[in-house]
Amino acid sequence: MTDPHRPLALVTGASSGIGYELARLFAADGHDVLITASGQNDGLERTADAVRATGVEAIVVKADLTEYDGVEALAQALAGTGRPLAAAALNAGVDVGGYFVGGTDLAAELKMIQLNVVSQVHLTKRLLPAMVERGAGRLLYTASISGTMPTPYEAVYGGTKAFLISFVEAVKEEVKDSGVSFTLLLPGEVDTPFWHRAGMDTTKLGLGEKAAPTKVAQEGYEAMKAGAG
Repeated sequence: MTDPHRPLALVTGASSGIGYELARLFAADGHDVLITASGQNDGLERTADAVRATGVEAIVVKADLTEYDGVEALAQALAGTGRPLAAAALNAGVDVGGYFVGGTDLAAELKMIQLNVVSQVHLTKRLLPAMVERGAGRLLYTASISGTMPTPYEAVYGGTKAFLISFVEAVKEEVKDSGVSFTLLLPGEVDTPFWHRAGMDTTKLGLGEKAAPTKVAQEGYEAMKAGAG
């Protein structure tokens, strides 16, 4: 049931893994949650059911964030609620693994840049001004430990996460007195469908020990609530 007095949160990439867990955490904390993923992904309904089971509202928006129009549609859906956004977990992201020369596909890498880099800048540009004007809001970005070091066989992926870390830290400094908090989640290997989608199931990384997405999401969520970077 809609309650305009409940805080509203956004979670991108909410159909599985860390995004699914973040949506559940927001819901358990009393937020209505707008969840989004691409139109090809049916996992959003599972997430919506988990959110609604806590007694809050799930607003489902299918949007392809690799496209400019998809990001704009999501921003318009948020504006259409007529409610301020208390928090956003910008979690959507993909990996493309393999040898850069002769291994990975250029089209897939460019699409990854659109999602991991361009959509993050685009959404931040749409969400942050209202938060700054209001003097309140929380932004949580799912980056990666891969953004802090060279990542052979994930060369472009690591580069996208390095950009995200640098971008968030810079914007955070620009608006440091605004009342808006920025948190970067830097997971290592997490047990999600991420590895399969990246074509890395049988690689050393894909077969290695991984953290539970529940634990990773909880750590990121608690850091965001504390206003930690």
